[in-house]
Amino acid sequence: MNKDNRHEYYYYDREELVKAPKLPLVIMEDNSAVFQAIAQEMTDEIKRKNALGESTVFICPVGPVGQYPYFVDIVNRENISLKDVWFINMDEYLTDEKEWIEKEHRLSFRGFMDRQVYTRITPELVMPERQRIFPDPKNPGYIQEVIDRLGGVDICFGGIGINGHVAFNEADDRMTPEEFLQLPTRVLEIAKETRAVNSIGDLNGAIDDMPHYCVTIGMKEISSARKIRLGCFRDWHRSVVRHTAYGEKSAHFPVTLLRDHPDILLRITEFVANLPE
Repeated sequence: MNKDNRHEYYYYDREELVKAPKLPLVIMEDNSAVFQAIAQEMTDEIKRKNALGESTVFICPVGPVGQYPYFVDIVNRENISLKDVWFINMDEYLTDEKEWIEKEHRLSFRGFMDRQVYTRITPELVMPERQRIFPDPKNPGYIQEVIDRLGGVDICFGGIGINGHVAFNEADDRMTPEEFLQLPTRVLEIAKETRAVNSIGDLNGAIDDMPHYCVTIGMKEISSARKIRLGCFRDWHRSVVRHTAYGEKSAHFPVTLLRDHPDILLRITEFVANLPE
């Protein structure tokens, strides 16, 4: 296979991938192993903070979502109280009028969290509704207010998009790394690449029905978390992971701007680590 000299890392085999990545990289057996590890870290941190009598504050994604069934199971099985836990979800799709899409919409992240997480946790254990937070297009500054009031985010969990976005912080070649890292919670237009990939995963390719706008927490909130934990497991994540680990640090591929974080970890599967023959 011919290699573009600028992007030779896209074609690194497993051995080359693990040789000198620019952020900590852990290869796990399969999707289940990645998701179970995320769920275990979530519940371990909650138990640790509960024992200290302190609040737990997470930034949480809806994508990846495979950790949530394991999380719900551990919480219910081990009787872990979430009464002092805050989930700040990363983002939500918006209508063309820049309002939240309806919670009943099949793409709604708010609807997903209600159906697949909050209503499946034993009622006596689940956190109050006021601690289940989504960025609001009408009050984007509220996210930072909550984070400041709670003393910061313990762990930000997330994935990486096709163009390197974390949450919906889409690539922007016009910005310096320093400018991009200061972006706060905001409303923005979703990149065409993101709309295409998400339509394949969520709407069987019905790109015309994908929203054009979203509200997302910013790189400022993500990079300020005490820990960042990312997971990659899809076929196209093979190149995403290699770009993350070896590409130039720039707003062209936003996740690269998080590599200098003092406590970041990227979990990937053997499937992602190995290129097809």
